[in-house]
Amino acid sequence: MAEFTYFTQEGLEKLKEELIQLKSQGRANIAKQIAEARDKGDLSENAEYDAAKEAQGLLELKISKLEEVLGNARIIDESKLDTSKVLALSIVKIRNVKNGAEMSYQLVSEKEADLKSGKISIKSPIAKGLLGKSVGDKTEITVPSGVIEFEIIEISR
Repeated sequence: MAEFTYFTQEGLEKLKEELIQLKSQGRANIAKQIAEARDKGDLSENAEYDAAKEAQGLLELKISKLEEVLGNARIIDESKLDTSKVLALSIVKIRNVKNGAEMSYQLVSEKEADLKSGKISIKSPIAKGLLGKSVGDKTEITVPSGVIEFEIIEISR
């Protein structure tokens, strides 16, 4: 059975744009590389041709995987999210109990994760430790540097 992946409308649109780009420009660039390598003579000893064919295979694999993700994608209506507890797409403001540092993260699918913009994967250790918790809850989360206790300050969407 297929595993559904939940996206924001914005995240889903980005994936669709990436797929269109790979199918059009990506395939055209690979075809051009193959044609140029083919023009250089004997294909049995042509490293450029072999590299271009391998790149073509990798591109087609990426396209196939992206099509599979899009086929199993579901959009979450952010206006209907429950903000009483942490869920997928929630924006969570947390405080490190030990040093008082505060941070805010949005829990998104793996494909949408971007730490620089404050979006972490729903499958990350921090997100897993926050799921289902409410404002005021404290939770100990195991991260690569050890165990950190966080307090949930605010949940929004």
